[in-house]
Amino acid sequence: TKAKSVFPTDDSLLKMLYLAMIDITKKWTGRRKDWGQIHSQLEIFFADRLD
Repeated sequence: TKAKSVFPTDDSLLKMLYLAMIDITKKWTGRRKDWGQIHSQLEIFFADRLD
């Protein structure tokens, strides 16, 4: 038997994560006290995407 994957491609996993993030941010009302540190780390990992 073939093993089935929940996410057949990397793009399908990224799309699910993106949509989950959008859904969560709609409900997000507070601010994180350590957002500056988080944003700095995201800029390192995703420098080409964050401006």
